[in-house]
Amino acid sequence: MAVKASRSRRRNNSSGAKVGTVRSAQLKFIPLGGLGEIGKNMYVLQYGDDIIVIDSGLMFPDQELLGIDFIVPDISYLEANREKVLGILLTHGHEDHTGALPYVLSRLNVPIYGTRLTLGLVGHKLEEDLPALKPVMKEVRSGDFLELGPFKIRFIAVSHSIPDGVALSIETPLGRVLHTGDFKLDPTPIDGRVTDYGALAAEGDKGILLLASDSTNAERKGYTPSERIISGTLDHLYRNYRTRRLIVSSFASNVHRIQQVADGAQHFNRKIAFLGRSMVRNVELARSLGYLDIDEKMIVQAEDIGKIPDNQLVVMTTGSQGEPFSGLVMMSRGDHRQITLGERDAIFILASAIPGNEKLINNTINRLFALGCEVVYEQDRQTHVSGHASAEELKIMLNLTRPQYFVPIHGEYRHLVRHSQLAQEVGIPQRNIFVMTNGSVLTFSTRGKPRLKDKVQAGAVLIDGNAVGELKSFVMRERWDLAEEGIVIIAGALDEDGSLIAPLEIETRGVFLSDDHEKVKQEVRTAVARVLKEHKGAFKLEAVSKAVRNRVRDILRRRNSSYALIVPVFSVVGKGSHSSDNWIEKDFF
Repeated sequence: MAVKASRSRRRNNSSGAKVGTVRSAQLKFIPLGGLGEIGKNMYVLQYGDDIIVIDSGLMFPDQELLGIDFIVPDISYLEANREKVLGILLTHGHEDHTGALPYVLSRLNVPIYGTRLTLGLVGHKLEEDLPALKPVMKEVRSGDFLELGPFKIRFIAVSHSIPDGVALSIETPLGRVLHTGDFKLDPTPIDGRVTDYGALAAEGDKGILLLASDSTNAERKGYTPSERIISGTLDHLYRNYRTRRLIVSSFASNVHRIQQVADGAQHFNRKIAFLGRSMVRNVELARSLGYLDIDEKMIVQAEDIGKIPDNQLVVMTTGSQGEPFSGLVMMSRGDHRQITLGERDAIFILASAIPGNEKLINNTINRLFALGCEVVYEQDRQTHVSGHASAEELKIMLNLTRPQYFVPIHGEYRHLVRHSQLAQEVGIPQRNIFVMTNGSVLTFSTRGKPRLKDKVQAGAVLIDGNAVGELKSFVMRERWDLAEEGIVIIAGALDEDGSLIAPLEIETRGVFLSDDHEKVKQEVRTAVARVLKEHKGAFKLEAVSKAVRNRVRDILRRRNSSYALIVPVFSVVGKGSHSSDNWIEKDFF
């Protein structure tokens, strides 16, 4: 099916000027996220005054980013060129490719194109995060063609760990660009939807100027096993733990994995319950769209779990990555409302650790063992297979498409380098391979070879609840200070001359003081009194607070080697004073 998108804007109607623009236009490939990292995928393809965006993903923070919920790409470049953006093309429904849409769409009012399940998942997320936003979402299917300005896009089916994934073949006036999305060459996928080798080869026969290909598993030799082998693992586990209640934790987006667990439950005459908001939401959506086939009679509601005998129940939940408020973690802490774990339970963790989550996962597994549970996880048995192509599959993709130029994408820097080496092994010259970084610009023109010289702004925007922005500077520094050194609050009431009119209060949180802490506090009181005396007659609240911070900091470093955050809080009482000006904590928080 071919689709031609209407355009809401028109530029110069002068045909001569337009032709001249086209002839001299350049084609630019600009990654705004997804290079040198796992997640935050966003790629820009620009020809002249027209831009399309591929994916809009988030990344989860490491433990250094205290309190940060997730990280999204910096879209300053797109905001500065908003009139040029024709739309966002989504390759599949994983959060590392779609999770930044609430942030992006609140700033760029552009249509989204994706397959049925992808748009279903995105729609749920947008309803939750931006209920007032009514984005334009246009469904496509593998095999469809779409025309957006100068771009002619073909959607090609690829296998992944979520249904409905697609690669994008994008024809431009300067040549064809193929973006693989996340893929693997699974010969026996659960839903029977294999990677379309024929379409990829056909695009290769037409000639591909640039291939941008998934690098996640570039370091893994051989081939990624088929998702279908999990059915054998599950069959073995169901047989081994016939008398126990089974708790299965997996990615909520892995619809294939959920189907296999449900099929096993049906085969062994067990009911199945789904716990965790994202798990319940995704199961309901996938069933309504026809991507999951689970008999309604098998499903047990959360409040009815206690009515089902242990040997007749499977509970499927979130928490395979040790997320603090996920179902499995709450169970391991004894905080879950419906499930209390014990020796009668067997836990299956059907996922591998995302880099950076190892400690969280190990802590969860240790707590589960301490409760008396039997825990089966990847180090024990083959309970997970990747959704990404390994080295030999990446070589096959390179040989099928035979690109003139190659850019490895989606991976840490070592994955990108290794993928570039694989490309050289299949005959692509090193000079035609570009290992890029976020914000770098690969420019093609009608004259000469492509060049990699320019840069645009690209980086990380940190999301903390409803707060959005570049929080790394002072906010993150304060959080580190609070976490590592604690806080000292010095509170006092002053008259208009700056004299204390009530005893000074000193409160500490998370600060280690020596055994003679009362002596330390008295020394602080003396230092504050000295500061106030020095500023008598020329009293300025801001200058007093700064001097108090410096004096108290010197005392704590000398007496306790402490670098605690010092917060003076003074109120001035008297004529002409206003409460809004008295509290100086606004300078710190």
